[in-house]
Amino acid sequence: MLVFIKTIHTIIWLFYNVVIFYLLYAVIQNKIDKWVWICIGLVILEGIILFIFKRLCPITIIARKYSNSTKDNFDIYLPNWLAKYNKQIYTSIFIVAIIILISRLIYL
Repeated sequence: MLVFIKTIHTIIWLFYNVVIFYLLYAVIQNKIDKWVWICIGLVILEGIILFIFKRLCPITIIARKYSNSTKDNFDIYLPNWLAKYNKQIYTSIFIVAIIILISRLIYL
């Protein structure tokens, strides 16, 4: 069961990578379209979910039932360092994208 959970969690993580890096690409290239706003909405939705679950992914909570591991990557197929700093890294990238977006909108 843990392998299944790790696989699903990794797929969702990959999806959000596409979302965040598309957002960054689009604002850098000044291709602000409906997909930019959809990406922002998805990231905000993820943030709300993490807030509700006290900064824990609900998948991590489910995976905890199947493992006593103390590693940060026990529930996902990522290097431990990336699993540990995942939120900080991707929040920073998201903030950079939002700053670029705001600057693009101000200087239209």
